[in-house]
Amino acid sequence: MDFHSQHLIIGTGLAGLYYALEVAKKESVIIINKSKMQNCNSTWAQGGIAAVMSESDSFEKHIQDTLAAGANLNDTEVVKQVVENAPDAISHLTKWGVKFDRDSQNQLHLAKEGAHSERRVLHVQDHTGKDIHEKLLQKAVEHPNIQIFEEACAVDLLTSKKLHLKPNEQNRCFGAYILDVKTSKVFTVGANFTILATGGAGKIYLYTSNWDGATGDGIAIAHRAGARIANMEFMQFHPTCLYHHHAANFLITEALRGEGAVLVNEKGSAFMDEKHPLGSLAPRDIVARGIDEELKRTGADCAYLELKNKDEDFLLAHFPSIFEKCLQLGIDIRKEPIPVVPAAHYLCGGVLTDKDAMTDIAGLSAIGEVACTGLHGANRLASNSLLECCVFAQKAAHKNLSRSADFKLPENLKVPAWKDHSKTDKDEMIVISHTWDEVRRLMWNYVGIVRSNKRLDRAQQRLEAIISEVGEYYWDFKMHRDILELRNLTTTALLSVKCARKRKESRGIHYNIDYPEISEDEAYSTIIS
Repeated sequence: MDFHSQHLIIGTGLAGLYYALEVAKKESVIIINKSKMQNCNSTWAQGGIAAVMSESDSFEKHIQDTLAAGANLNDTEVVKQVVENAPDAISHLTKWGVKFDRDSQNQLHLAKEGAHSERRVLHVQDHTGKDIHEKLLQKAVEHPNIQIFEEACAVDLLTSKKLHLKPNEQNRCFGAYILDVKTSKVFTVGANFTILATGGAGKIYLYTSNWDGATGDGIAIAHRAGARIANMEFMQFHPTCLYHHHAANFLITEALRGEGAVLVNEKGSAFMDEKHPLGSLAPRDIVARGIDEELKRTGADCAYLELKNKDEDFLLAHFPSIFEKCLQLGIDIRKEPIPVVPAAHYLCGGVLTDKDAMTDIAGLSAIGEVACTGLHGANRLASNSLLECCVFAQKAAHKNLSRSADFKLPENLKVPAWKDHSKTDKDEMIVISHTWDEVRRLMWNYVGIVRSNKRLDRAQQRLEAIISEVGEYYWDFKMHRDILELRNLTTTALLSVKCARKRKESRGIHYNIDYPEISEDEAYSTIIS
């Protein structure tokens, strides 16, 4: 092994950093990020983190809201576990320096978001994820037990199956092959425990609120290693991404709707009121589909968020990022509505885990958006994602620390060096760029907000052909980040299509016009081995 640590964490979002800070109290940690440490989806989270913190609220209300949003495909015990551990997670974040907004009476300012029955979303203005991430990252950088590798891509996991060890026993993870992006050299990191915290896969779609590195790496890596993948059909499309050619990926938090903003069409008509009793505050899947239907009906390019009776002081206090961004683009939200469109936002499926974030592979955990924990079901309740990161990072850390003595690397473990290919092709990058674009357009058009059997069949056929083409480049040419991401992107896209084809109903985020109704016979997770 080139490097060794007791814990290898792949990804530096909230889940990965939270886990690192917990286990680093006792053991050594290596964290890798394929880009810079601050680059992850967590920093883009505007809204906040949901937790029961007021007397009018209750765990039961939060549980029921989560189950309703998830179309009852959630694991009830997991939902209960996460909701009841939320106040403790908030306490941890506060101790690490996070200062959530407070009102004039110095009480926590709790926002209300779509499908929540109570105000329970703690936030730091409208850049909660960025603030939390900065505080935890600073702690991690300063910690003596934490070693950080930037611009280091995970290539594949080192497993007993891959190394042909003890074929009759459970597959076990011993670390990973890692690509140094700067040198294009592949090295090995051995670890007692490997933690996937790579985030989601929004970049498999043409329009997304995710950062550019959200290519489904952890899901594809785990799948190749033999872990089960579940519920990949449930990609949540955030209803309100800012529609402007100079504002790619900029999200308009639904907390704005919680404060009274209403979705209207170009004529100023509030079209969501006729689609759901909660109107513009309906669950995300319903709002996204409602906007999609309205745009197709009218032929308009976008819908609008109309915010009335909110002065500049209020906007600067609670939504400074949105106010300033829109103003930079010539949109004064005090006087005019915000143009918005749906965009791929959050993946509710992923690597299948248990209540302690353990996967099928011994020594391999998955936390954060990369995991399918059972919390979200068929649709995520707003602001439950950061909460999930914290609770499952804590669970995984405690579980792994409790069995550390039993999970040491085998003595004399021999890991073959990576066979590098020095061959290059001047047309290679053009092909990669073209293929990347083709996959994302294919997914948007055929596996988007509204689906059909015919579209899914066509998507699967083309993706299988693309994967074969990508494989030729992967094995024949010099290793670099772009080919790694394309390999993972296409694998993750195909897993999404396969799960979507398995589900013979419409539930939560997944809507198929050939099966427009929900079916109790289909009330189970779609799992791919």
